[in-house]
Amino acid sequence: MKITYLGHSALEVQLNDDTNLLIDPFISGNPAVEIELDMLHPDYILLTHGHYDHLGDTVELAKANQSTVVAMMELTKYIAKKGIKQVHGLNLGGGYDFPFGRVTLTPALHSSGIEEEGQLIYLGEAAGIILQADGKTIYHAGDTADFSDLALIGERYEIDIAFLPIGDNFTMGPKEALSAAKRLHAKKVVPVHYNTFPAIQQDPDAFIASLSDQNGIVMHIGDTIEVS
Repeated sequence: MKITYLGHSALEVQLNDDTNLLIDPFISGNPAVEIELDMLHPDYILLTHGHYDHLGDTVELAKANQSTVVAMMELTKYIAKKGIKQVHGLNLGGGYDFPFGRVTLTPALHSSGIEEEGQLIYLGEAAGIILQADGKTIYHAGDTADFSDLALIGERYEIDIAFLPIGDNFTMGPKEALSAAKRLHAKKVVPVHYNTFPAIQQDPDAFIASLSDQNGIVMHIGDTIEVS
């Protein structure tokens, strides 16, 4: 399994069977990202929630690649109305065994919706994602506050890598993310959702330095790590 950081909260996951996954593909709207959409070829797109900086380029990428979009039920219904035929809706606590592995949606304390033509469209609850594939377990927290039930996720899953937001303002900040990391007991922690906008400016290296009893890594845009 290889994981590439695409900026903000977006990840590309390349599995050993050559299945390509994208998580929260906010690409063209992110000024710090130089990758072109036609360089991405996802078989599946996994979404944590429906805010524009996570839904991102899902519709365009799914149309171009005949991708299956996996997300909360309300969000998949919205995406289906945009012309995407291959969707799979889940709900919090539910999981499904796909050909490449298992995806489970976990609770997240956040909101989910998008504004179109002056109207706010509700897109279901926000979620985190547990991805189990290639014998590894990846946790993408999505956008969330710190909350005590993260300890249950840490107890239930042996997490190889946890991707945690540290931006503050819209999500938990570095201090709360440190608490979340301790609850999760992940083997490796990677900060995401920071420095894209002025309101979420943070120092990821300082956050990693605070992880005294855990292995943390700062991934810069375009960096790839191999999970073996």
